[in-house]
Amino acid sequence: MASRYRSDVQGLRAVAVLVVIAAHAGVPFLPGGFVGVDVFFVVSGFLISGLLFREMRRGETVSLTAFWSRRARRILPAATLVTALTVLASVAWMSLIDAREVVVDAVWATLFAANVRFADQGDYFLAQDGPPSPMQHYWSLAVEEQFYVVWPVLLVVCALAVRLVTRSDERRLPERTLAVVLVALTAASFAWSVAGTAGDSGSAYYSTLGRAWELGAGALAALAAPRLRKRMPALAVPLLGAGGLLAVGLACVLYSSATAFPGWAALLPVLGTVALLLAGIRPGPRHDPVRALLTWRPVRVLGDWSYSLYLWHWPALILAEEWALRPLTGAERALVLLVVLSLAALTFRFVETPFRQGLPPRLLVAPRPLLLYPLSLAVVAASCVGGWQWIEARTGQGDVPAIAVADPAGADSTVALVRASVNAARDRMAVPSELDPNLLTLRDSVADVGACDYEEDVQELCLRGDPDGERTVVVTGDSHARAWIPAVERIAVENGWRAYYLVKPQCPAAHVPVAPLNERRVFTECTGFQDWVVDQVEALQPDLTIVSSSPPVNGVWIDGELAATIERVAPVLEEGYDELFDELHAASERVLLIKDVPKSGIDPGECLTTGTPSLGDCMFQPVERAEILGDVAVKSALLADAEVVDPTPWLCYQGECPVVIGGTLSYRDTDHLTTEYSELLAGSLGRATGMTD
Repeated sequence: MASRYRSDVQGLRAVAVLVVIAAHAGVPFLPGGFVGVDVFFVVSGFLISGLLFREMRRGETVSLTAFWSRRARRILPAATLVTALTVLASVAWMSLIDAREVVVDAVWATLFAANVRFADQGDYFLAQDGPPSPMQHYWSLAVEEQFYVVWPVLLVVCALAVRLVTRSDERRLPERTLAVVLVALTAASFAWSVAGTAGDSGSAYYSTLGRAWELGAGALAALAAPRLRKRMPALAVPLLGAGGLLAVGLACVLYSSATAFPGWAALLPVLGTVALLLAGIRPGPRHDPVRALLTWRPVRVLGDWSYSLYLWHWPALILAEEWALRPLTGAERALVLLVVLSLAALTFRFVETPFRQGLPPRLLVAPRPLLLYPLSLAVVAASCVGGWQWIEARTGQGDVPAIAVADPAGADSTVALVRASVNAARDRMAVPSELDPNLLTLRDSVADVGACDYEEDVQELCLRGDPDGERTVVVTGDSHARAWIPAVERIAVENGWRAYYLVKPQCPAAHVPVAPLNERRVFTECTGFQDWVVDQVEALQPDLTIVSSSPPVNGVWIDGELAATIERVAPVLEEGYDELFDELHAASERVLLIKDVPKSGIDPGECLTTGTPSLGDCMFQPVERAEILGDVAVKSALLADAEVVDPTPWLCYQGECPVVIGGTLSYRDTDHLTTEYSELLAGSLGRATGMTD
């Protein structure tokens, strides 16, 4: 029954952690290994619920302090150790800008809210501005910890409610009532998961409400286990085991980052895990290969180490790459995982085991183990405060002045400052001490879109600039157009222009079918937005329409296939721009293209905050692919008699582009202007576009 020690469950834990590690390590035939986390959720729901059910079946009162005390001894020591060491290693090996984020992540993780933090940052599978956080895997621990807090309380309340309604002093488990409640909650959570995955897969992936059904499935299995144990035929045991293992295996092989997950797809590994758990509730045939595998001693040992393996593997892989300053080879990843195996064995032996079976359990009788939580907070806080102070001390060291030119006045002052900045970088000048924006907040330098955030599929107009202006300007395009908002807004306010910023990230201005980042589907939201923009321009009849856009990030769809090569993308992109400029010309007095800004192959935030770089270390030459596809838009604009403004002289000189111009950071990442530098370009852009009086 669910209360027995289950050696096969330890084996199942081993399978779960191994497929997760394999997926994170890039094993090509297990792209869906992330479903190992779902296996863990079901197992946790089964074991924890089985423990609570067993107490209530014996007529005992569930002691919340005793339950939480056991969980504290089980979870906190190892998690605290790994969290603190991860923070310190991140500060030592990562760029300061990324290490600062890790410090914040560690705080969220220690507060059992890492899933909330990472849901706010975006999709689990999407590439972020920097490397993934070495604390990212704590999201699943946060979901489980929230379950441990809420589920026993809900169980006690349910039992008390039944006693009050029936006016009975019976303390035993109200199985029927509980089954109804569990089914209702599990079904509601599953519905939430399906709807959330279809609407916002990033948030759904981390959502406790969207994952609770997986824990609920395990709880339902634990509730049904005693009855099923008496009625299940022996021959059903190997069938359930084989079917369950096959289901989990298929999910690992067939799923990938392109799979809409969790939602409906999560049913396969979840039901497979339930089948494996139920297969172990009674003895089966003597020769059961699945049970033999799961109870094999080496597999059970890995199951014993599974918690520590999970804690260590992700920061080890991420930090090893940061230390090496490049992606790891397959052999290097294997070496890292051998180190992880050793760390897990040591952590299990000297941290986990003592707190579960050694002297601490004898000294820390409930509720004393609950003191481990404030102690954990103190340890992590010490590492975070120390790391934060180190980061602050390393930022802006010395007294290096900003780059300057002798005579900054005149129309070409921006070009002169760029030239001086390139020469300073060639001379390998030290990075100026005072930069705008601050290096540590560089990635937050994103232009304000006001009340109309078209990334959220809003379809309404928001007037900005000078509301009483007599002229109207419309800016349209993707996130590169958004980066020009600070410059255009300043021009509009100072020169009497009404302004509308119709910009949508990942959605190019050209009328071409594209795919969202890291998704293999037609970005229908983009197509609809492009059509809507043309309708708005026709209605507004602006004096000037400005177009700015990067080449499609994921390529374009051609005959149902996503094409990314220059040879295939360029003709389709040209046709898309031809159509766009024809439509805009019919509705606007003037149409102007701002050529796409040069793209860097290095992230300026990481470069400027790793080691002790000079300006020369972070200067870049434009990425060729982006230049070629950017010229496609220029060609189309010129053929359509649209005006073209080339911002390259405001960013580069003689084919080299500094990321610090004067004392201002020009780029917030590889291809987006900072809001600060964009606003500084208002004078140059105003003259180039004819918007200034």
